[in-house]
Formats: sequence, C-alpha cells, structure tokens
Amino acid sequence: MKNILITGGAGFIGSNIALKLIDKGFKVTVLDNLSPQIHGDNPENTSPLYRNIINKVKFIEGSVTSKEDWINALENQDAIIHLAAETGTGQSMYEIKKYIDVNIGGTAMMLDFLANNAHQVKKVIIASSRAIYGEGKYNCTKHGIVYPVEREDKDMESGDFSCKCPLCKKNVELLPTSEDSKIHPTSVYGITKQNQEQLVLTVCKSLNIAAVSYRYQNVYGPGQSLSNPYTGILSIFSTRIKNGNEINIFEDGKETRDFVFIEDIAQATILGLEKEEANGKVYNVGTGVATDVITVANTLAKYYELEVPIQVSGNYRLGDIRHNFADISKIKSDLGFEPQWDFDKGIQAFTGWVNEQEIPVDKYELSIEEMKNKGLYK
Repeated sequence: MKNILITGGAGFIGSNIALKLIDKGFKVTVLDNLSPQIHGDNPENTSPLYRNIINKVKFIEGSVTSKEDWINALENQDAIIHLAAETGTGQSMYEIKKYIDVNIGGTAMMLDFLANNAHQVKKVIIASSRAIYGEGKYNCTKHGIVYPVEREDKDMESGDFSCKCPLCKKNVELLPTSEDSKIHPTSVYGITKQNQEQLVLTVCKSLNIAAVSYRYQNVYGPGQSLSNPYTGILSIFSTRIKNGNEINIFEDGKETRDFVFIEDIAQATILGLEKEEANGKVYNVGTGVATDVITVANTLAKYYELEVPIQVSGNYRLGDIRHNFADISKIKSDLGFEPQWDFDKGIQAFTGWVNEQEIPVDKYELSIEEMKNKGLYK
C-alpha cells in the first residue's frame, strides 16, 4: 500500500500522520474542508497545520458529506485513514444534526462508495474515541467491576461529582478502561464515534477490506488549535493563561483524563496501517496514566511562567464524564506500541511551541455562554 487518503488530513492529528507517512515514502492525499473553527478564515495565513502539508500532499478541499468529493479523493487509493469529524462533547449536545451528518453520514457515504463502486482500497483506519465508553471501568467493593451511568444533575448541583455503582449507588474506585469495557457514550459526539466504528468494522468485513479502529484518548501537542474554544482542555487553558485570564476549573478539579502526545498517536496509527496483526481489531491509544485537571492547570502555568487566578468553581457540563484512562496492554502486545512521551515531557514541548505562537483571541466565555443558553452548563 503506497497511496493513502487521509480525511481531515489538514487537522491536528491528520497533518502529523501525513508528514510521517511522507517521510516513510507513502504518497498522501488529503481531503479536508478547512473548517474556520480550526483553521481560521484564511488558512494559508492562519493555519500552520495546513501550511505544513500544502506542498507535500495532494490536497482536495472538500467535505466528507459530498459524494463528488469522495469520488475525487478515492481515486487510486490503497488505504483510508478516516479522521474527518466534528469534535467536542459540549458542542455536540446542541449541534446535533451537524455532528450526525458529518460523522455518521460522512462515514456512511464512504462505505456506500466502497460497497458499490470499483476501487483498490485494501484497508480503512477509523478514528474512534474514548468518548464511546462514557464513564469507564470501575470497581465496587460489593459488586466488583461496574460501569457507572451518567451522573445525576442533582448530585453534581450539590457538589457530589463522584461516580456511583449502578446497583448499590455507593462510590466506586476507578480502573483502567480496556477495549472489552461497556460501550455507553454520554454525549452526541460519543454516540457518533461509536457508530463510525461499528459501521467501518461491519461493512469493511463484508467487503473483505481490512479495518482497524483506534479509540484515541485526549490528544495534545504542538500544532493543535489554540483558537477553538470547544475542544482540547490544554489549548483552552493555554489561551486563557496567555491572555492573562482566570482559569475556571469545572467540578472539584479532581476529574481526570489520559493525555497522549501527538507523536505517540501518529506512531500508533501508522503501526495499524502497516501491521496485519491490527486487522479487524479495536485499540485504545493513550498512556495508561490518569492526570487530574488541577495538575493540568498548574503544570501549564509553571511552564508558561505566568500567574493567573486558578479557580475551582464547581461548575459542570451535562454530558461530561468524570474519569477515563486507557488500558493499553492490547496495543502493546499486538503491535508493540509503547508511548514515548510522559505528561511532563509532553507539556514542556507543547508550552514551548505555544510560546512561539501569536496569542490567539480568547473565545472561551462565548462558548460558555452558548452552553448556558442551551441549559448544558451549570
């Protein structure tokens, strides 16, 4: 396989994978709509991600919701890395049709073409997400392994943000989430990622096309959008800090995520492209380490050497999960994947890059106001 199509290939993850594939001798085509929310209004000037790839790939400006764009993009392709998607859990809860149309509809259009037209595609890699798990795996002292349901508004309003056993309602202990854990997303975004994964694995199997699904954890690193206030806590916090604005930490600040550096994401994805052992399988991609949000804020402030108020507000968003970190033993065993970047090393690289960028306009308050108006922010 030498000709690789990356949908969403001008984005943060896609552009990094594209450059690494080019270095390995692959020919890369990118289909991307250059969304202003990510790339700005004039990508040639406002999007370093786009500029990084523009003269190195065959670039098609278009949408995964357009049949004509798919026909154009799929010509002579050996494999597809399908990353194009609307992202962000909060925004997905009120831009529902948009998320369904792009994430599910775009994937369906790709598969429909593969099922009904001549092509040479041999493998499809789909970007899934840790969001499909909702709350991850926990241990209850009475009932063993359990999967908590979405937290109650009334509990969070009273300051109780912990996850409960769905059987006895007692607090439970966090465990790493493995690929065989219960799938029960708590956001529209998570639902669309679950559907994308299921569609690709099911249809590709029937077409004798190899398929691999990657459930990415919280991806970060140099190049990610600093102007998008809807996704990426590291970008949101960085933009706040660089503008001298207060950091508003939701809940009690003890909520955790598994932050995985972009270089490790690219490495894992390319392993899935090249290794037959990955075919037909799903993999978590993370570090296997849970980092709480207070640590995130304090670490960023330390490396920026800037002091801003850090306020643990008790605010919360409906649809947010409390915790999730990955069990990555499967991808280690099958593909030999080993994360090379721990959180501290990755944050140093990320903040060093941010310090070289023009300070973006902070749109965080506007995004919060949107969620308030929709009744999703408390």
